[in-house]
Amino acid sequence: MLRQMRPTLVYAVLGILFMFVAPQVLQLFTIINLTTAIALAILALSLALIWGYGGILCFGQVAFFGLGAYVYTISAINFGGSTWAILLAILITAAFAAALGYFIFFGRVSDVYLGVITLTVTLIFFSLIRRTSGPEYKIGNALLGGFNGVSSPPINLPWDTRTFLFPEQVFYVAMAALILCYVFVGWLVNTKFGRVCVSIRENELRAELLGYDIRLYKLGIFTIGAGIAAIGGVMFCNGVGRITPDVFNLYNAALTIIWVIVGGRGTLIGPIGATFALFYLTSALGGQTVLNNNLVLGVILIIFVLLVPKGVAPTVVDWFGARRRKKPGRVRRRRRGNRTEGAQ
Repeated sequence: MLRQMRPTLVYAVLGILFMFVAPQVLQLFTIINLTTAIALAILALSLALIWGYGGILCFGQVAFFGLGAYVYTISAINFGGSTWAILLAILITAAFAAALGYFIFFGRVSDVYLGVITLTVTLIFFSLIRRTSGPEYKIGNALLGGFNGVSSPPINLPWDTRTFLFPEQVFYVAMAALILCYVFVGWLVNTKFGRVCVSIRENELRAELLGYDIRLYKLGIFTIGAGIAAIGGVMFCNGVGRITPDVFNLYNAALTIIWVIVGGRGTLIGPIGATFALFYLTSALGGQTVLNNNLVLGVILIIFVLLVPKGVAPTVVDWFGARRRKKPGRVRRRRRGNRTEGAQ
């Protein structure tokens, strides 16, 4: 297990170093943007688990991301603190995903219809919450705010609800959450549960004939991925300071898919790296009026689907593997050449 998790632990250590070094060398505005990017990376990690290792193409992963953010915000306003609000956001989102997944997987819904259903759920959230702008639409003391959204209370210390974290401290929490989720998912995919999920991804019929209940395993990984997405949603609304229905829109749903495709299915660090790269690419493109962001992202998606179908991380690993396999042959040819020269 430790040998299989060695790359995961190496990247986790690098993440810890970055967590402590970044606030010392970067400006506050950059740290705030990084917090947002980290939250989106957690979202990408959740889809990398569900799609890359479970074979479940969930077009509506942002539904769990946004639901976690809204549950956290509403709970924190009513509770007057963030500790129980974070736990409640994860539990309610996971419970919602489990209920939805039960009808999907135990109903033997095909992969195509699964994508359609999850995307439809996302758009339903988007449409419903946009229509809650009146004062009558509230849960406890929290107004939903409609298309304007609602301000999210910042994270406070667990033992002191009156002491809130500053943006630099929220960055530490978000980065720690990303590292912990990454290590957890890296451990999960190397357990028996993770290996069975991979076998189901490769061949459902064969896994079922071996005696595994593929519905239960799919439901499990689907629920876990939703809980991780909820953690990303909590970090996102803390980084931005509010949550709006736009988090459920079609653009964000498609963008999550692009992150995993570009980074590489079947990897964890690939989608995380692609999220950071595309986040800052779209931010840079937002400052100019020549190119449209959607057009650029569409071109990137087409290029990677046609030219780099495995994604960046698997392609790089394959390239280094091919170079390693070629080296022994070169050494043998050199030795043969030296023997020939010696004979001459």
